[in-house]
Amino acid sequence: MSDLTVTVAEGVALLTLNRPERRNAYTGEMGRLLSAAYRRCDDDDEVRAIVLTGAGDAFCAGADFSAAGTFGEAGDTFTASPVDPAAFELRTPVIAAVNGHAIGIGLTIALQADLRIMAVEAKYAVAQVRRGVIPDCMAHWTLPRLAGVTVAAELLLTGRSFDGSEAAALGVATRAVPAGDVLAHAMSVARDLAVNVAPMSAALSKRLLWDSLAAGYGPREVAALETALHRRVMGGADAREGVAAFLERRAPRFDSAVTRRWEPLPELT
Repeated sequence: MSDLTVTVAEGVALLTLNRPERRNAYTGEMGRLLSAAYRRCDDDDEVRAIVLTGAGDAFCAGADFSAAGTFGEAGDTFTASPVDPAAFELRTPVIAAVNGHAIGIGLTIALQADLRIMAVEAKYAVAQVRRGVIPDCMAHWTLPRLAGVTVAAELLLTGRSFDGSEAAALGVATRAVPAGDVLAHAMSVARDLAVNVAPMSAALSKRLLWDSLAAGYGPREVAALETALHRRVMGGADAREGVAAFLERRAPRFDSAVTRRWEPLPELT
């Protein structure tokens, strides 16, 4: 069995961490497969949203301690960011359907998603400091931007556990729902994105959001980029179709050719 399964239907790619007998404990192979799946999905115009979830009753219980070299002799080939690209580096929106416990790298992978639907009753922790290492997957960058420096400092430095209700209150979860509803809710959001959101608009907005955070742009710099990107899409086929669909009270039929027409964000001068 593969450590990761991928299915695509109705514009949504469902990526499933697939080691339920080990509560989807992370392995290097899982990271390689997830990285490759992210790339394939982002290069496929038929995929308009990605949902990442776990098989069985857990999302990911953390690193598989039984795997060779988990935390031992790292060597020169070790990387603390084994999922490459990260979910926030894609153009396609990524929703983490955190259907159960997410510990250590299980949670830090989910922190890279654009949205996180998390199980109310599950257990979460960035627990690496309690295992003699430090948080990974760029958690020192994602967590303070999601929840603020005060929350990030507490969760990163103590490694304490918390449930889905607290995750939502802290800003770690986009929404917390019962475990049995997590995947259905995430898929509903993904299908809405696939049908009702212009793919190029979503791609540009996502890149502007994350890239401006990474660059540390101020409000006026972001305003300049918003203007440049508006000029790129205004009057285009998707803009005309979006208005027509709204006025005619029907589902839009957007052009999905993001990969063919993609241009990076302009550089500020």
